[in-house]
Amino acid sequence: MAKSAGQKKKLLVLAKLFMEHTDDEHGLSTGRILSELSARGIAAERKSIYDDVDTLRSCGMDIVLRRADEWEYFLASREFQLPELKLLVDAVQSSRFITSKKSGELIHKLEQLASRYEAGALQRQVYVTGRIKTMNESIYYNIDKLHAAIGANRQISFCYFSWTVQKKKQLRRDGARYRVSPYALIWDDEYYYLVAYEEQNQMLRHYRVDKMQSIRVEEEKRTGQEAYERFDPALYSRGMFGMFGGEESQVTLRFAAGLVGVVLDRFGTDVVLTPQGEDTFTFSVKVAVSPQFFGWIFGFGKDARIVAPAAVVDRFAAYAAETLAQYNSTEEA
Repeated sequence: MAKSAGQKKKLLVLAKLFMEHTDDEHGLSTGRILSELSARGIAAERKSIYDDVDTLRSCGMDIVLRRADEWEYFLASREFQLPELKLLVDAVQSSRFITSKKSGELIHKLEQLASRYEAGALQRQVYVTGRIKTMNESIYYNIDKLHAAIGANRQISFCYFSWTVQKKKQLRRDGARYRVSPYALIWDDEYYYLVAYEEQNQMLRHYRVDKMQSIRVEEEKRTGQEAYERFDPALYSRGMFGMFGGEESQVTLRFAAGLVGVVLDRFGTDVVLTPQGEDTFTFSVKVAVSPQFFGWIFGFGKDARIVAPAAVVDRFAAYAAETLAQYNSTEEA
């Protein structure tokens, strides 16, 4: 028969039909395929469908013919299988640094990688739990800009803000732009952080990406390469408690034996644990000595203590005394 309108797009339409309408549980018969093509203004003969399916197979589509109520074709494998898509949906939905709006957009795109029947299972995943999401819609594009600056070896400048009690943005440094050399992005405790070299203080600092705005990639090359070469992102994030900064110090800690799992979760399996009898063990790690670190230790009560150095032991004792005093005064009130 003469080629009719729509013949040039027939293969594309067929590929989309297999992607959207078939999976392990659902298939398309030749008659159904002809009907779907006709509804889209594309005339076809039964024999041409066989040839088209072979063409799609030769292009990498895993189209299988099986006998159900009738003979039908289905797409047997995809780039992402349903369990993998569920995992990605959960990751997007639970990520604090992605806004609710952007989460919905990304999940909708992920659904398009599954059949329409499997997409329903992905949509049910969305409502498993409602987590607090960031309020900064621009973070999605901030991350892209930061990766671009790192890849191009360029400095960046940006404004940095915090939130007021009225939930208003308040620019730090009275709105003056920060200028740094970006080196790494760290995802810690459900937030994205930029680790960058600040030339003014000649040190590495970190900034929460969702609190950065008006990011600009500058023409100047990055500085601080030597400092970054000594930088270990994994060790850095382990030593930061909630990514709150503080003076870094190598500390020795003694924990009850029952807290081994807690220590390995926090500092990784590379940390060296030294048994102290049957009930306790010690280990040495580099941490940012901050109130957040002291609070973490304090939360374990008598099952954890700082052994060295003496200066950190003294600071923790003062922190514990002040915390207890505040608690007692609250109880009395």
